[in-house]
Amino acid sequence: MASSRGLTLLSILLPLAFAAAPAAAEPVRIVALGDSLSAGYGLNAASEAFPVKLEAALKAKGHEVTVLNAGVSGDTASGGLARLDWSVGADADAVILELGANDALRGVDPARTKTALDSILARLGERGVPVLLAGMYAPPNMGDDYKARFDAIYPDLAEKHGAILYPFFLDGVVADAKLNLPDGIHPTAEGVDVIVERILPAAEKLVEAARSRS
Repeated sequence: MASSRGLTLLSILLPLAFAAAPAAAEPVRIVALGDSLSAGYGLNAASEAFPVKLEAALKAKGHEVTVLNAGVSGDTASGGLARLDWSVGADADAVILELGANDALRGVDPARTKTALDSILARLGERGVPVLLAGMYAPPNMGDDYKARFDAIYPDLAEKHGAILYPFFLDGVVADAKLNLPDGIHPTAEGVDVIVERILPAAEKLVEAARSRS
């Protein structure tokens, strides 16, 4: 009789225990919308690209995430705007926006670059998607006026749209021959490691922002 009551009690408690257990959190889906710098141009394997390494770094910090590579080599801010809807699907929880380097290299009017990035941020904001805005600096040979106008784009837009700002995507890597491919522009696998290490705190803030909206 006692064993029968014990089994009955166990049959009641076990379902309650499972019901009380928290469900595993769904991975946060982050889309890295960028150009060749984040896409992994010139690297030996896709696993060496920024999105893959950032995903691994975030997971090592205990974050359940998926970082999707939506980088297109040669893309500009206007190009990113044109492909926004199909590059950043409805299932995206957050976006890392890394565009503008090609604009600066080609001397695109900073006003045009700013307008395109502004539109991307506005449209993502309408969808409630938090953004980490990875900034870029214009090369010095573009002239002081151009550089001043271009470099101001990212802090201005981050403030306007409430985006998380990482001021310079290539921080710690630019002009270091050991961390760049022979073209002096694109990071090596080791360069990507430096980028990931430095941007990681901002990426963790992005994950927190995405979690808070769900």
